[in-house]
Amino acid sequence: MSVLILPDQPKYVAWRHRMVAQLKQRGITDKKVLDAMDKLPRHWFVGETLLDHILYDVDQALTIDCGQTISKPYTVAWQTQLLELKPMMTVFEVGTGSGYQTAILCEMKARVYTVERHAPLFRKTKELLAALRYTQAHCFLGDSFNGVPEMKDFMYDRVLVTCGAPEVPEGLMKLLKVGGIMVIPVGNEEQRMLRIFKEGESPAQWRIEDLGDAKFVPMLEGRNF
Repeated sequence: MSVLILPDQPKYVAWRHRMVAQLKQRGITDKKVLDAMDKLPRHWFVGETLLDHILYDVDQALTIDCGQTISKPYTVAWQTQLLELKPMMTVFEVGTGSGYQTAILCEMKARVYTVERHAPLFRKTKELLAALRYTQAHCFLGDSFNGVPEMKDFMYDRVLVTCGAPEVPEGLMKLLKVGGIMVIPVGNEEQRMLRIFKEGESPAQWRIEDLGDAKFVPMLEGRNF
């Protein structure tokens, strides 16, 4: 498989500047998040047929391979800001998808361990991230309710879930360091965005913030070949 990295034309740069200005208006204040989204060409992560200003519409999610989506820019910025990232933190990302969110985390100097259950999407995105030289992005194929076997017993500073879980996965919470943060949409028919502060090992010591409505593809078990 060959990776096509399209040029970053002036119109895309202008659309990103406008997108970032709109994100600021919508309450995104983390400069590191805004800088990463201003720098990173979103059109690298979608099909050639989608090269249009709609890519940089803050409220537009787009369909990609395997029936998955690339989240709307506002959601990417919001979830990333909620992580309160610092350089060199480890992040376990559930749902690699297009790799756009992964690349944003890398631009913020995180070390990212990301898992995707759809094999065709996994292969394509892993190759793209490698071609873009995101060497701190480590891609795995599998489901993600309990982490990945290749990283058994590894603990993370942050966990970011980009698909809707039916409930908070205790297996993932066990992989989060005490003092860490998980950002996750939870629910079946109706989802809520939660931010969970792990203040101790017991669930009674997990402080949960309910941050409002969310809408993501479902988090599923098993690999899809």
